[in-house]
Amino acid sequence: MWQTILGIIATLGLSALLARQLLEQMWAKRDAPARLFGGVQNLLQDPEIAAGEAVGSHRLSGRYRDLPVQVQTVTDTLNVRKLPSLWLMVTIAAPLPITSTFDLMMRPAGPTTFSNFDHLPVTIERPPNFPEQAAIRTDDPQHLTPPHVIAPHLEPFFGGRAKELLITPNGIRMVVLLGEADRARYGVFRQAEFGEAVIEAELLTDILDRLIALRNAIIDWHGKN
Repeated sequence: MWQTILGIIATLGLSALLARQLLEQMWAKRDAPARLFGGVQNLLQDPEIAAGEAVGSHRLSGRYRDLPVQVQTVTDTLNVRKLPSLWLMVTIAAPLPITSTFDLMMRPAGPTTFSNFDHLPVTIERPPNFPEQAAIRTDDPQHLTPPHVIAPHLEPFFGGRAKELLITPNGIRMVVLLGEADRARYGVFRQAEFGEAVIEAELLTDILDRLIALRNAIIDWHGKN
């Protein structure tokens, strides 16, 4: 009899624990956009927060220095050899006077949830003044933006945090690491929890200003050729 009672108590305790974890997940998902973007949404004109295209992703859109901007977080769980990563994608969605796609990826290790890098058909040789662990792909090697135009704007990629730089006719994007999943929680519950990860105003401002500087350099180069 006592064994039965103890079994019931243990079952109820486990059920309560699972219910609490479920509620915590629901609260975390509900509060995630405000937590992530709370310190940066005032940097943009007419800011709007919405769900991203992928499950669990969030997007802040608006204007910065009169250019349309999208700031999106994406969880990447595809690489089974690493902890899930939380990526910050910053895009200036304004057309550029170019015809080819340039995609620089640091330490590529298979497909990701935030990039079409693997689908670009041509891999080009890394210029000598680019980061050593960078790989570069394109859809049109004959009409790429010259390396000397891009190189002065690659400082974040030498520090290990920046992951991708994408330059297309439709805009320009930088992807940086925002956080990695809690190892203990992911190891036990397979939950990609990122604690109190937030987007800092200094980080976002730095990325946006760098992207705009690169964008202006591309436009200036195009105007001279």
